[in-house]
Amino acid sequence: MISFNYETDFKLDAESKISAWISKTISTENCKEGEVNYIFCDDDYLHKINVEFLDHDSLTDIISFDYSIGKELHGDVYISIERVVDNAKDFNVEFFEELHRVIIHGLLHYCGYKDKTEEDAKLMRAKENHYLTTLY
Repeated sequence: MISFNYETDFKLDAESKISAWISKTISTENCKEGEVNYIFCDDDYLHKINVEFLDHDSLTDIISFDYSIGKELHGDVYISIERVVDNAKDFNVEFFEELHRVIIHGLLHYCGYKDKTEEDAKLMRAKENHYLTTLY
C-alpha cells in the first residue's frame, strides 16, 4: 500500500496517478508492494530527522528508511518540499519533474539500487529517467 502524508501545506494533485505509477514501478522491478509511506515536509522537519537519526547536520531533499523484507518493499520516504523547489531551480527543471524524480529515487533504493559510487549513481539516474518517462 502506498500512502501519502503531509507535514507541510503541500499536497499532491494526483495521488491516485502517482500511487499507480509507484506500484507499477515496484512490479516492473520484480518486487512486491508492501507498506510504503511518503511524508512531505519542510526543511526544518527533515533536518531534525537528519540530525537525530543519521547524525548529519545538513539539509537534504530526501531521507528514506528501508524496512523491506527481501523483495517485499516497506519504508518511509521523507521529502522536503523546500529542497525540491530549490533543486528544481538549481537544475533548471520543473518542480513536478524534480518531485517525481525524488519520489521514484527513494523507491529505487528499496529495490536495491545504490548511488554512493559514480557507477551506481549513473545506473540510478538512468532508472529514474526511465521511470519518469512512464509517468508522463
